[in-house]
Amino acid sequence: MKKIIALLITATFTISCGNEVKKSSLEDLNIQKTDLVSKIDSLNNKLKTIEEQISKLDTTKKLHIVTTLPVKNKIFKHYLEIQGVVKADKNIEIRPELGGTVKAIFVKEGQHVSAGQTLIQLDDASIKNSIAELNTQLTLAKTTFDRQERLWNQKIGSEMQYLQVKAQMEGLENSLASLKTQARKMKISAPFSGIVDAVFPKIGELTNPQFAVIRLINLDNVYIEADVTEIYLPVIKVGTEVVLKFNSINKEIDSKISQVGNYINPDNRSFKTRINISNKDHSIKPNLLTDLKIVDFKTEGIIIPSTLVQKDQNGNDYVFTIKSNNGENIVTKNLITVYKEYNHEVLVSDGLTKNDTLINLGSRIVKAGDIVKISNK
Repeated sequence: MKKIIALLITATFTISCGNEVKKSSLEDLNIQKTDLVSKIDSLNNKLKTIEEQISKLDTTKKLHIVTTLPVKNKIFKHYLEIQGVVKADKNIEIRPELGGTVKAIFVKEGQHVSAGQTLIQLDDASIKNSIAELNTQLTLAKTTFDRQERLWNQKIGSEMQYLQVKAQMEGLENSLASLKTQARKMKISAPFSGIVDAVFPKIGELTNPQFAVIRLINLDNVYIEADVTEIYLPVIKVGTEVVLKFNSINKEIDSKISQVGNYINPDNRSFKTRINISNKDHSIKPNLLTDLKIVDFKTEGIIIPSTLVQKDQNGNDYVFTIKSNNGENIVTKNLITVYKEYNHEVLVSDGLTKNDTLINLGSRIVKAGDIVKISNK
């Protein structure tokens, strides 16, 4: 058919050229041109009609096979991805309040201890001797004071003698209380329940307040601390959803922001965030690195795979959809507006409806207007 049209056009052009000698004015030539274009358009329209009829009747033609994907409304989430570090409020190094020689160590590394339990005993022999001596002196002072008080009540003796004896007794009581406080400080106790992570000194070594003797940790509850750049201040709030991924231990936890810092670090223009998490199995350790995915955008809308989005020569985004007409599946080009993209998915704000059907596999080999066959696989 195309060859027939080409021959007709050639013949018409030849006839026109044969008359060129007789009709050579510009006006005549333009009239001939218009006539030829009209004939070509008419023939093209007839050709198109014939090809459509042939396409419908031709059972041997090969159609592109494609798969489809229904358009659905889903929740779209966009995440800010940063790194954080695990910390624990109950993670301390215990230091003695007073210096002394280690007399006894009552715990081992890895042992669970209770709040108030004695961990290390420092040598307190000299303090105990001083307490015993003061107890003797205090007993005598109390006896003297009792007698002097009875005489004073009988108006015997001077007030000065009574006050001196009383002051001596009270001074000894205060000194004894001070020594007992020092004696208690020679016992290093656990301030909270937890696990003894490290014991630094050995029996017989001398300790002082500058050096730690026990590292005590309670891992029942830990928290993640991360620095977030200041541009996210408007979107990150207390309660914002966050996904915590611990690659080292192959663990993932859904949580929420517990605290947002109120101070911008001038060195890196960031603020601190805190996420509290329960850690009953103690699998999460302090200083463990974690990947944070903080939700900075969330909405419901049409979400499609980003691999289906193509660009035309004008830079417009588009996808191919299927329209059924007289039992045929016709490829249709839909210009779309991509609003957000994350993790191989895009949020489409315009150009698709939930009733549309996308071409999935095969979308790169078809074009608008093609008739395709849909595979159910």
